[in-house]
Amino acid sequence: MRRVVVAVPGSLDTPTGGYGYDKRIVAELRTLGWQVDVIDLGAGFPKPDRGMREAAMAKLLAVPEGCPIVIDGLAYGVMEAEATLLSSRNPLIALVHHPLAFETGVDAERAAALQDSERAALVHARAVIVTGNTSLDILTQDYGVPRVRITVIPPGIDAVSLPPRGRRAGESVNLLSVGSIVPRKGHEVLVAALDDLKTLPWRLTIAGDTTRDLAALARLTAMIEVAGLQGRTVVTGAVGDARLAELYGQADAFVLASLFEGYGMVFVEAIAHGLPVVATDVGAARAVIPPDAGILVSPGDRRGLSDALHRVIADDAERERMAVAARQAAVHLPQWREAGAAFARVLEACR
Repeated sequence: MRRVVVAVPGSLDTPTGGYGYDKRIVAELRTLGWQVDVIDLGAGFPKPDRGMREAAMAKLLAVPEGCPIVIDGLAYGVMEAEATLLSSRNPLIALVHHPLAFETGVDAERAAALQDSERAALVHARAVIVTGNTSLDILTQDYGVPRVRITVIPPGIDAVSLPPRGRRAGESVNLLSVGSIVPRKGHEVLVAALDDLKTLPWRLTIAGDTTRDLAALARLTAMIEVAGLQGRTVVTGAVGDARLAELYGQADAFVLASLFEGYGMVFVEAIAHGLPVVATDVGAARAVIPPDAGILVSPGDRRGLSDALHRVIADDAERERMAVAARQAAVHLPQWREAGAAFARVLEACR
């Protein structure tokens, strides 16, 4: 049986887009007949202490020689020394969702150190897999990774049963935003934009992990309270797949104000659920969201975001037209089985 080890920092069930991608790829590879062993490198990456590094290395050294090891970029980017040693005994495949230095809020000194570390570690990767062209461009132009070693494998979708939608007069428009409460996701920009639209009938649900950056959570909570939006804004925390599907089904429109995305799996999910999308022009947004199904604004543009949301909230006919376009586009989105097959081809080439 073909065998591969997938190494991730923490639990594969961590509710983020990156971990969701990893989890689905593992499932698809198993469906294709691969033996996939998942290794938890420790949840402290990308800031591991010495003990966590040593424990992670011990787990990786226990992998049989010659067996390919896929290492999630959240860990791989700070594993230069480990990659140097491992690459002589195992084919290493780096799975880069987005370079670590591009996380919003990282100071210049830390960003430079992360970029140096990730660039050095990537030298030892037999292959590099990225989820979108944004990361591809960064790795080739800024990190010196040869294009021939990089494969772009975007996330897929599952078939979605779309519920009938329609807002009765007097009901609020349900807005959904999905993303961890971290500065990069731009939730504060979103709340500021909605603060300008208090006279319109809307409710906002933000679904995402609230434990990754407690300072960001505190700022967002305070901002909602100061704006007096507590009664119409809900921050759910992390939710499971079933609950997330329910939230998509209950939403009338999707909004994401990210400052940077390597890809942005939620763009695909929103279109798959037939939702009009208001988003920033980052990651795969322009490629995934048809112009007639979404409105894109510049990252950090509060006024532009507010104007776009006004259009979607205030005009029922326009919102329905965009929803129809999203439903039509959904049938052409890539499937997870295609992503799994592409991943398997990379592994075969590395054996």
